[in-house]
Amino acid sequence: MRPSSGSAAQLTASRSSADPVAGVPAARPTAAHFATADSLSAYWRFYWAVAAAQLTRWLPREPGRILDLSGPEFRGSSRAVAAGHDVVTLLPSVEMAPRRTLKLVNGHAPVQRDRPAGRLRPVVGDSTFLTSFASEVFDGVIADNRVLSQHLVTEASLAEIARVLRPGGRTLLCVDSVVLGMALLAEQDCWPELSYAPNADVLLVPWPDGTITRCFTAEQLGELLTDAGLELEWVKPRTVLSASTVEMVLGSDPRALNRLVEMELKAASSDDYVGVHLLASARKPG
Repeated sequence: MRPSSGSAAQLTASRSSADPVAGVPAARPTAAHFATADSLSAYWRFYWAVAAAQLTRWLPREPGRILDLSGPEFRGSSRAVAAGHDVVTLLPSVEMAPRRTLKLVNGHAPVQRDRPAGRLRPVVGDSTFLTSFASEVFDGVIADNRVLSQHLVTEASLAEIARVLRPGGRTLLCVDSVVLGMALLAEQDCWPELSYAPNADVLLVPWPDGTITRCFTAEQLGELLTDAGLELEWVKPRTVLSASTVEMVLGSDPRALNRLVEMELKAASSDDYVGVHLLASARKPG
């Protein structure tokens, strides 16, 4: 499904439609929300809470071997380990390896689980070409945190993911959507490019920091997964609620986070008109 230019206009309208009435703060432009994952902001606390819940629902029930390509900023590896999976997390350098810390819950040691925790194994390598790994060795591959949008030749990355998956293995991935790409183009006054964006076969969009992101519609993402030999299970927006809505609600009631997450998880919409990031799950036949 291809978005209209109105989708981008709605995302960027916050720059000129700030509402000072009743103490409501002016909404930030799209790039300010999504150029950096500021864990201290209300929206990103909500975003990562939703991502954690989605990952928990996606993880295989039986312990297995998981490859995480999402980078050191991603917080899902520890959740997969706690669920009993052995996780290999790919890092750009040895300095980014996670350090063991003592985690307490309300000042006490964590409650013992029925299933023993798995192991986390950091490996330094290139997440584009997985040449360090043999074929068909992983039960799952996680490519969250927009990693495949940063790999501009996404087809090559998906082919590698399909190669290292065992038959019946699954992958969970998150990419930038065309809606986000159009909003970024509009904020940078790239109007000629914006007019062609909805019909582009490949949409590459510059970020304010000079990096490039590849943006997808749900249809395009499904086609790429199929071309890589994977079976699409589902594709949907990561979040339906807008950043401005979340910040307004949490600004008035900080305790509303759990209710917002539950609301998000119950949202039945699969329309990529509303999502700045798309989340997809696919399976390797066999």
